[in-house]
Amino acid sequence: MITLTEAAKTKVSAILTSEGPDAKLRMYVSGKGCAGLTYGFGITDFVEEDDITIDEGDVTVLIDSQSLPYLKGSVVDFIDGLTGSKFDIKNPNAKSACGCGDSFNPY
Repeated sequence: MITLTEAAKTKVSAILTSEGPDAKLRMYVSGKGCAGLTYGFGITDFVEEDDITIDEGDVTVLIDSQSLPYLKGSVVDFIDGLTGSKFDIKNPNAKSACGCGDSFNPY
């Protein structure tokens, strides 16, 4: 479905540990981006009825069924560099993206 690199797993694991034992990463897309759809992340304890659950080691990722087709096959990385830290998504479904990489167009 999706893959987290070791750097992403380490960062997400640290975030989830600080949030509590039932914390999970929610990954989704919404229609707010300059290129079309925007990537979104959140922390939740609650699994929705239509969520797809992906276990990546000690990290649980939730993706709602509407976002899944747009995220399927993506690789999530965490980059910590001179210009800042961010999650970087390599999405095979993106036909184009904005300059900052926060949004994409699947068409």
